[in-house]
Amino acid sequence: MEKHRPHTSLNRRQFLTRTTAAVGAASFAFPYIGHVQGANDRINIACIGVGGKGDSDSSDAANCGGNIVAICDIDQGTLDRKGKQFSKAKQYRDYRKLLDEMGKEIDAVTVSTPDHNHGVAAIRAMKMGKHCFCQKPLVQNVKEARIMRQLATEKKLATQMGNQGSAESGLRRAVEVIQAGVIGKPIELHVWSNRPVWPQGYDRPAGEDPVPDGVDWDAWIGPAAMRPYKKGIYHSFAWRGWYEFGTGALGDMACHTVNMPFRALKLGYPTLVECELASRVYPETFPETSRIRFEFPEREGLPPLKFWWYDGNPNGTPAVPGAPAREKIRPLRPVAEVAKEIIATQGGLPGSGALIVGEKGKVFSPDDYGAQFYLAMKGEDEFKSSGQHEACKDVPQSIPRSPGHMQEWFRMMKDGTPAYSNFDIAAYLTEIILLGCVALRVGEGYRMEWDGPNMTSPNLPQAATFVSRNNRAGWEA
Repeated sequence: MEKHRPHTSLNRRQFLTRTTAAVGAASFAFPYIGHVQGANDRINIACIGVGGKGDSDSSDAANCGGNIVAICDIDQGTLDRKGKQFSKAKQYRDYRKLLDEMGKEIDAVTVSTPDHNHGVAAIRAMKMGKHCFCQKPLVQNVKEARIMRQLATEKKLATQMGNQGSAESGLRRAVEVIQAGVIGKPIELHVWSNRPVWPQGYDRPAGEDPVPDGVDWDAWIGPAAMRPYKKGIYHSFAWRGWYEFGTGALGDMACHTVNMPFRALKLGYPTLVECELASRVYPETFPETSRIRFEFPEREGLPPLKFWWYDGNPNGTPAVPGAPAREKIRPLRPVAEVAKEIIATQGGLPGSGALIVGEKGKVFSPDDYGAQFYLAMKGEDEFKSSGQHEACKDVPQSIPRSPGHMQEWFRMMKDGTPAYSNFDIAAYLTEIILLGCVALRVGEGYRMEWDGPNMTSPNLPQAATFVSRNNRAGWEA
């Protein structure tokens, strides 16, 4: 008997149909959102998180014509600085209060907080019918990704994830070239990163420090379990390496580096994910380095494919006072086995990159955003730029080029033209990437079979612990 599929499920055929459509011209002319604002309408926007990436996200929204009516940040100093730019915007340090008080006055939100607040802030706003631009990774756990995708569809909202490489013409050209069959059927994918460049791989330090003036620590913690403030350990940038707050190197970078291959290879759900190797494991932080393997089944005429993710800063992550001495980075599966042409062309492997191995050739992108890519056909010793390789010249353009990443979101709000990284696509990409974080937490060497539509592992029930989180009281999505 077939398993009951929950309302939030999306089977592989449905996903592939949507993915294929999303990269074709037709979808860029079909308005499917519930309420378009109109070309001349002023869009009222609340910006949740206006420091770091939120600084540029809020400015970009204003530059696209958005009327910034509210700004929110847990740091009053950040609010004061941004308030000079948006002097008429109301200021908040708790996005729950902002949404409660300003709900009837806003049309859309930008969400640019640390990862652990993405889902709660965005889901609350989307339930109220607000269009949403949310930074990558879209959410911190698999279940939140599923909810976000469902809400975007049910509420017919204009959405966009902040993986800006989606707007690059080079990324879209790579999708066209690969899907045209230039390198033949793809059989392997290798993606690597020199992240982390923040502290991780150590135990939580004892004690606590005074919370800085103007910082709302309770609002920063948000849905996570409360813990004491420690200077330089969590806020403002070091949170990425903690299970409670971040998603490690994989969550931070793969929404960029895996974006192009995900689209080009029509990946869908994997059937198996395994953390093959990790450096010393700690209970609360991601390890300094890891290697994770995803296995994907046949899909739309494409053969099964294996995808390896590699992370680890060869120089080690920044030292933390009182942390143990750094261990040597454990050896990863040598990318050099399938990347000799990269080494010949570049003189070595770059700090990050994506390599797709096909039956007839290889595509290599050394750019985190996928803005540029190179091609080497079988028998060729070096990669050539895609613009100079004869094999690419006759591939027609089939994907419209972008007016700009934030502009796409505004266009979607105004006339319904789907943004290239709208949540129907972006939440799916994020969900798949976060399965690597689940496998890592299940443990090194455990082959985690995966039932994507039902968000469960048939052979490792302990994986369920990491698919969702129990939010702190008062911070439910």
